[in-house]
Amino acid sequence: MSDNAISQEFGRRVGVMRRTHKITLDQLAERSGVSRSMLSQIERGKANPTLAVAARIADAFGLSIVHLIEEEIRPSLVEVVDADDEQALFSEKNGCRLRTLTPLHMEKNVEFYELTFAPGGELDSDAHFAGTREMLSVAKGAVEVAVGVEPPTSLGQGDTAHYPADRKHKIANRGSEDAVCYLVVSYA
Repeated sequence: MSDNAISQEFGRRVGVMRRTHKITLDQLAERSGVSRSMLSQIERGKANPTLAVAARIADAFGLSIVHLIEEEIRPSLVEVVDADDEQALFSEKNGCRLRTLTPLHMEKNVEFYELTFAPGGELDSDAHFAGTREMLSVAKGAVEVAVGVEPPTSLGQGDTAHYPADRKHKIANRGSEDAVCYLVVSYA
Protein backbone atom coordinates (compact mmCIF):
# COMPACT_ATOMS: atom_id res chain seq x y z
CA MET A 1 0.00 0.00 0.00
CA SER A 2 1.43 3.41 -0.96
CA ASP A 3 2.04 6.19 1.58
CA ASN A 4 -0.82 8.15 0.05
CA ALA A 5 -3.18 5.17 0.32
CA ILE A 6 -2.18 4.63 3.96
CA SER A 7 -2.81 8.27 4.89
CA GLN A 8 -6.13 8.21 2.97
CA GLU A 9 -7.23 5.08 4.89
CA PHE A 10 -6.07 6.57 8.19
CA GLY A 11 -8.04 9.76 7.49
CA ARG A 12 -11.13 7.79 6.47
CA ARG A 13 -11.00 5.75 9.69
CA VAL A 14 -10.51 8.85 11.84
CA GLY A 15 -13.63 10.35 10.24
CA VAL A 16 -15.62 7.15 10.76
CA MET A 17 -14.52 6.90 14.41
CA ARG A 18 -15.36 10.56 15.01
CA ARG A 19 -18.86 10.22 13.54
CA THR A 20 -19.48 6.85 15.24
CA HIS A 21 -18.61 8.39 18.62
CA LYS A 22 -20.50 11.61 17.76
CA ILE A 23 -17.47 13.80 18.31
CA THR A 24 -17.12 17.10 16.46
CA LEU A 25 -13.86 18.19 14.86
CA ASP A 26 -13.53 20.81 17.60
CA GLN A 27 -13.96 18.18 20.33
CA LEU A 28 -11.41 15.88 18.69
CA ALA A 29 -8.99 18.81 18.35
CA GLU A 30 -9.36 19.56 22.06
CA ARG A 31 -8.88 15.91 23.05
CA SER A 32 -5.92 15.26 20.77
CA GLY A 33 -4.10 18.59 20.75
CA VAL A 34 -4.18 18.52 16.93
CA SER A 35 -5.66 21.60 15.25
CA ARG A 36 -9.17 21.42 13.78
CA SER A 37 -7.88 22.39 10.31
CA MET A 38 -5.20 19.66 10.41
CA LEU A 39 -7.80 17.07 11.48
CA SER A 40 -10.08 18.17 8.64
CA GLN A 41 -7.24 17.81 6.13
CA ILE A 42 -6.31 14.37 7.54
CA GLU A 43 -9.92 13.14 7.29
CA ARG A 44 -10.14 14.34 3.68
CA GLY A 45 -6.81 12.66 2.83
CA LYS A 46 -5.19 16.04 2.06
CA ALA A 47 -2.53 15.76 4.79
CA ASN A 48 -0.17 12.97 5.77
CA PRO A 49 0.08 13.02 9.58
CA THR A 50 3.38 12.46 11.33
CA LEU A 51 3.67 9.47 13.63
CA ALA A 52 3.34 11.75 16.67
CA VAL A 53 0.15 13.38 15.31
CA ALA A 54 -1.36 9.99 14.42
CA ALA A 55 -0.56 8.72 17.92
CA ARG A 56 -2.27 11.75 19.55
CA ILE A 57 -5.38 11.23 17.41
CA ALA A 58 -5.52 7.51 18.22
CA ASP A 59 -4.99 8.29 21.91
CA ALA A 60 -7.96 10.70 21.82
CA PHE A 61 -10.12 7.65 20.98
CA GLY A 62 -8.40 5.57 23.66
CA LEU A 63 -6.62 3.45 21.02
CA SER A 64 -3.13 2.81 19.72
CA ILE A 65 -2.37 3.67 16.09
CA VAL A 66 -2.41 -0.02 15.20
CA HIS A 67 -5.84 -0.48 16.78
CA LEU A 68 -7.21 2.62 15.06
CA ILE A 69 -6.16 1.20 11.70
CA GLU A 70 -6.84 -2.50 12.27
CA GLU A 71 -9.71 -2.67 14.75
CA GLU A 72 -13.20 -3.17 13.40
CA ILE A 73 -15.15 0.01 13.96
CA ARG A 74 -18.27 -0.77 15.92
CA PRO A 75 -21.04 1.65 16.70
CA SER A 76 -21.09 3.03 20.22
CA LEU A 77 -23.35 1.32 22.74
CA VAL A 78 -24.80 4.73 23.53
CA GLU A 79 -27.06 6.27 20.89
CA VAL A 80 -27.84 9.95 21.08
CA VAL A 81 -30.79 11.81 19.57
CA ASP A 82 -29.24 15.26 19.26
CA ALA A 83 -31.31 18.19 20.50
CA ASP A 84 -30.84 20.00 17.17
CA ASP A 85 -31.48 16.97 14.92
CA GLU A 86 -34.12 18.20 12.47
CA GLN A 87 -35.05 14.61 11.57
CA ALA A 88 -36.22 14.09 15.17
CA LEU A 89 -38.89 16.79 14.76
CA PHE A 90 -41.95 14.63 14.23
CA SER A 91 -44.50 17.41 13.76
CA GLU A 92 -45.22 21.02 14.55
CA LYS A 93 -48.83 22.16 14.25
CA ASN A 94 -51.73 23.55 16.29
CA GLY A 95 -49.26 25.10 18.74
CA CYS A 96 -47.70 21.71 19.59
CA ARG A 97 -44.15 20.77 18.72
CA LEU A 98 -43.63 16.98 18.86
CA ARG A 99 -40.05 15.70 18.84
CA THR A 100 -39.15 12.02 18.96
CA LEU A 101 -36.56 11.00 21.53
CA THR A 102 -36.43 7.39 20.30
CA PRO A 103 -33.76 6.67 17.64
CA LEU A 104 -35.61 6.78 14.33
CA HIS A 105 -34.12 3.57 12.90
CA MET A 106 -35.36 1.38 15.75
CA GLU A 107 -38.21 -1.07 15.28
CA LYS A 108 -40.06 -0.53 18.49
CA ASN A 109 -43.12 -1.16 20.55
CA VAL A 110 -42.32 1.85 22.74
CA GLU A 111 -41.89 5.43 21.54
CA PHE A 112 -40.65 8.40 23.56
CA TYR A 113 -41.49 12.02 22.68
CA GLU A 114 -40.96 15.56 23.92
CA LEU A 115 -44.01 17.79 23.46
CA THR A 116 -43.83 21.57 23.69
CA PHE A 117 -47.18 23.37 23.79
CA ALA A 118 -47.67 27.09 23.23
CA PRO A 119 -50.57 28.61 25.18
CA GLY A 120 -53.72 27.18 23.55
CA GLY A 121 -51.68 24.51 21.74
CA GLU A 122 -53.07 21.00 21.47
CA LEU A 123 -52.34 17.54 20.15
CA ASP A 124 -55.52 15.85 18.98
CA SER A 125 -54.95 12.13 18.28
CA ASP A 126 -57.10 9.48 16.69
CA ALA A 127 -57.26 6.07 18.34
CA HIS A 128 -54.05 4.03 18.07
CA PHE A 129 -53.89 0.23 17.76
CA ALA A 130 -55.90 -1.85 20.27
CA GLY A 131 -54.11 -2.09 23.62
CA THR A 132 -51.95 1.03 23.10
CA ARG A 133 -51.30 3.07 26.25
CA GLU A 134 -49.71 6.47 26.81
CA MET A 135 -47.88 7.89 29.81
CA LEU A 136 -47.64 11.67 29.87
CA SER A 137 -45.42 13.52 32.34
CA VAL A 138 -45.52 17.31 32.67
CA ALA A 139 -42.07 18.87 33.10
CA LYS A 140 -43.17 22.52 32.85
CA GLY A 141 -46.53 24.30 32.90
CA ALA A 142 -49.90 22.58 32.91
CA VAL A 143 -52.01 20.60 30.41
CA GLU A 144 -55.33 18.82 30.17
CA VAL A 145 -55.76 15.25 28.94
CA ALA A 146 -59.10 14.09 27.53
CA VAL A 147 -59.69 10.44 26.59
CA GLY A 148 -62.80 9.34 24.76
CA VAL A 149 -65.91 11.07 26.09
CA GLU A 150 -64.58 11.59 29.64
CA PRO A 151 -64.13 15.17 30.86
CA PRO A 152 -60.53 16.47 30.69
CA THR A 153 -58.11 15.75 33.53
CA SER A 154 -55.81 18.62 34.59
CA LEU A 155 -52.10 17.94 35.10
CA GLY A 156 -49.53 20.30 36.61
CA GLN A 157 -45.76 20.32 36.68
CA GLY A 158 -44.47 16.95 37.93
CA ASP A 159 -47.76 15.11 37.35
CA THR A 160 -47.89 11.96 35.22
CA ALA A 161 -51.02 10.47 33.64
CA HIS A 162 -51.44 6.90 32.30
CA TYR A 163 -54.33 6.27 29.92
CA PRO A 164 -55.55 4.09 27.07
CA ALA A 165 -54.64 5.52 23.68
CA ASP A 166 -56.69 3.07 21.62
CA ARG A 167 -59.48 5.64 21.56
CA LYS A 168 -59.57 9.28 20.50
CA HIS A 169 -57.58 11.46 22.93
CA LYS A 170 -56.34 15.03 23.24
CA ILE A 171 -53.64 16.87 25.17
CA ALA A 172 -54.08 20.63 25.42
CA ASN A 173 -52.40 23.59 27.06
CA ARG A 174 -55.17 25.78 28.45
CA GLY A 175 -52.70 27.94 30.42
CA SER A 176 -51.05 31.26 29.57
CA GLU A 177 -47.46 29.95 29.39
CA ASP A 178 -45.64 27.24 27.44
CA ALA A 179 -45.90 23.66 28.66
CA VAL A 180 -43.29 20.93 28.15
CA CYS A 181 -44.26 17.26 28.50
CA TYR A 182 -42.70 13.86 27.92
CA LEU A 183 -44.84 11.18 26.33
CA VAL A 184 -44.23 7.43 26.24
CA VAL A 185 -46.43 5.43 23.86
CA SER A 186 -46.45 1.66 24.37
CA TYR A 187 -48.04 -0.64 21.86
CA ALA A 188 -49.55 -4.01 22.86
